[in-house]
Amino acid sequence: MAETTLKPLNWKPEPGIGYTVQRRADGGMHYVFTDVNQKTLHHWREFALQHLLDSDRLTRNLYDLRAIQQIPPEAIQIALELNADPAARNIRVAVVVGSEEVRRAVEEVEALTAPAGVELGIFTDIEQAEAWLSRPLTQLI
Repeated sequence: MAETTLKPLNWKPEPGIGYTVQRRADGGMHYVFTDVNQKTLHHWREFALQHLLDSDRLTRNLYDLRAIQQIPPEAIQIALELNADPAARNIRVAVVVGSEEVRRAVEEVEALTAPAGVELGIFTDIEQAEAWLSRPLTQLI
């Protein structure tokens, strides 16, 4: 049975940030990154930490990084911090990449946080990512 009332997103665009986020129909979030500058990373970190505070159920998030060609070390550190949060164990994350360099950076995050972190899948095709996210969440438990 699908949940009919979604939590508010509480996200507001700001000039200079290189990502957008929308609430997914399943209650998770769909991030699209176009830049990973300092302002973007700071905004994303604060937004993600706030949502982890009230993470009360299993969630599916999709990160579209296809427009990103390189992941800076600071982004990797933020991802590691977020994945280390105990609430992150309630999250399945699909990351869609457009380059091998970005794939390697995401694989580094995955290797450094598994098995205690989020359940993470890396894809080059958004439809495959959606199919993987659609698997029953009970598999996370």
